[in-house]
Amino acid sequence: MSTAAQSFSGNLKKALAGLRRIDLEGLRWRVFDAKGQVLGRLASHISTVVQGKDKPTYTPYREEGDMCIVINAKDVCVTGRKMTDKFYRWHTGYIGHLKERSLKDQMAKDPTEVIRKAVLRMLPRNKLRDDRDRKLRIFAGNEHPFGDRALEPYVMPARQVREMRPRARRAMIRAQKKAEQQEQGTSNTRKGKKREEVDIELSA
Repeated sequence: MSTAAQSFSGNLKKALAGLRRIDLEGLRWRVFDAKGQVLGRLASHISTVVQGKDKPTYTPYREEGDMCIVINAKDVCVTGRKMTDKFYRWHTGYIGHLKERSLKDQMAKDPTEVIRKAVLRMLPRNKLRDDRDRKLRIFAGNEHPFGDRALEPYVMPARQVREMRPRARRAMIRAQKKAEQQEQGTSNTRKGKKREEVDIELSA
């Protein structure tokens, strides 16, 4: 067996582990496709579903969240310069052993941990946290071992773009006007050059 097949079988075993400790009766299996989604917005929707906040029967002290399967974790997106400026830090327990890893390196090493950390840090730190973590199954690709379940794809709502601030809007309008004036100026200079050439030819 090749190393890729061994790693995939290991991931499947990991994904199936811990299901016995979850009461699956009455739970829905929601599938999130992370391809092209922004990390923070995706994690906020996953945390809502895994807590059961999208249900009318939500109670803070009861665990009623659904199973969440996240696929294509390697294709998740981030905004700004987070890929190089965002760091994960941890301490080994030895003096001076503060470790850190950038988001870019973590995506290359294990992209599933990026989404897991983002979701877990949005959950309340109480006794239900471990149960909710078990209901979260993340896969780097689009293959998962839960094809025999009644899966429901989660439709991400359309992204609402925040209205631009007045100062930024004015700056953008000024830049557009300046670009238009420059284009008009270049076109006028070209026309003037053509007229001069025509006049020279006529005079000759």
